[in-house]
Parts: sequence; structure tokens; C-alpha cells
Amino acid sequence: MPAEADPSAPQGLLEIGRDEIRRHVLEGWDAFIATAEAADLDKRSRLPGWRGAEICIHLGSWEDHRAMAGLLASARGEGPSSPVDVDDANAAVTSKHRDASHEEILAALRRNRDEVAAYLDDDAEDMRKLDRADVVATVGTLPLLTVVHATVYELAVHGLDLMSVGAPAPPDDLLLHGVSALADVTGALAANLRITGGAVLSTPKGGWYFAADHGGWTTTPVEAGERKGKTPVVEAELVTLLDASAGRRNPVTMLASRALKVHHMSGLLRLSPIVEKSPGIPGGPVLRLAARTVGGAGGVIGRLTGR
Repeated sequence: MPAEADPSAPQGLLEIGRDEIRRHVLEGWDAFIATAEAADLDKRSRLPGWRGAEICIHLGSWEDHRAMAGLLASARGEGPSSPVDVDDANAAVTSKHRDASHEEILAALRRNRDEVAAYLDDDAEDMRKLDRADVVATVGTLPLLTVVHATVYELAVHGLDLMSVGAPAPPDDLLLHGVSALADVTGALAANLRITGGAVLSTPKGGWYFAADHGGWTTTPVEAGERKGKTPVVEAELVTLLDASAGRRNPVTMLASRALKVHHMSGLLRLSPIVEKSPGIPGGPVLRLAARTVGGAGGVIGRLTGR
């Protein structure tokens, strides 16, 4: 069990302020919903066994599946004490609502967006205190506002998934904020495990640098091509980086073709315990690649990120 973090230690993107996180998250939801509205939800997507409908259903708010309410309950010390199985949860909600109409599915997405907005728009002191309260998320225990911001990563990846059912490409801002959420969550989980280390996630459109130390972590933007000494750098086109992180494409093949480049790969081994502790973490495929490449055949084993 990791030692308790220093309450004064930085907590990544929480330090940019609630207003900025609110903007990231709500703009992300609005961009994803616009993408979903243009998709053919009846078509089979690139996700095995899922149509566009299932992608959107599991992101919606339904009477039996209200993600924001569950996170708020967890922040108040209620709810399960260990993460739910994300695949089981997704299967339950998509199975129950698979016959919903397109209008009902889009309404469920808007409802989830509005429930998230209600939390982010409530600037009361007790709600602000909840921002940094620990919640039990699918990848581990993290501050509430960190988990809410991490939704942007899921929206970015699923926005790319919807392209396989006729949706337009998601805007670059959504994808870049998705990368920021990926960096932030990885930094948070490293901090939980008292790991000292970090990485730069770099694209031609810009990127993010996370660094964990002494139970805290920082997440900061970087310019395209920017390095941080001998800190590991994972470099790719914006879409390629997100696809690799989510296991949508094989990072080994991408590394061989140089569509994905990793500089100072041995430094990523410091982060490999994250995958052992949280096998469903976004970015897990890249960390596992580093472990296999640098650490040999006995490297980190774990499943790819949940949908």
C-alpha cells in the first residue's frame, strides 16, 4: 500500500484551476456530442462487437447508470471500496439499452454532459473541497476532479472510434485535451505508487509533460518537439498517439514503422509498476511495449485499456 501523499504536494492539472478544467471538460463533451450526432449509430465500429450505438450508450447517463452521481458518492465516502470491472459495467449498460433509439441515445449523452456541468458549475466551498477528495475510479483511487477531467481522454478516443461509423474527425482541441488527460492520470497513478519519474507525450500539434515525485505530480504543456533532458518521450501524430495509448493499433508495429517513436525508452521502465497495479490504465500498451523491449520477455503483463 503506498504511503499517504503529502496534502501540500501538487496534483497535476488540478493546479490550473477549476475554471480551466471546466472549459476542457465541457468543450470536450460538446465536441463529442456533435461528432455522435453526425455518426451512423447502426453501423459496426472498429471496436469488435460494438456499433456506434454501443459506443455512445456506455457514455450516456441512464436511470440505472449515472457515472457522475457515482463519482460524487465515492468522493463522499459512499459506494464500492474497490474499482468495478469496466468491461462488466459496459456490458451491462450496453446490453440493457442496445435497443434505444438514436434520439434516446443522444439524449443520454446530453444528460451525462449536463450532470457533469452541474458539478463543475457548483462553486460552493463544500463542492470545491470534493474536487480533491479521493474517489474509486476504474483505474484506481484518484482525486474527483482528476477523474472528471480524465473523461476527456475517453471522449477523444471514442470520437476517433466514431469515425469508423461515418462521423467527422474530432477537433484537434478535443484530441489534445485527451492527451493532457492521459498524461495527468499516468502522473497521478505514478504519484500514488511513490514513483519518481515522468514522460513527455509529444505530437506535431503540441504535447504534455508529466512528472511525479514525493507523492505529487505536475502536468504541463510542451511545444512540439520539446524535450525535458533525458526524460522519456513518446512521439507520434496526434491521432496515432491516442490510438496507440488505447490499444486501437499495435504499438509494436507502429514502433517498427516509426509511426511511433520512443526516446529514452529505458526511463519508461520506472513507470511499469503502474500497469501491474492498474492494468486497464490508458497508455498501458505503450508502457508494456517499453517493458517488453527493455526488460525482455518477462516484462509487464496486463490487459489493454477498457473501452
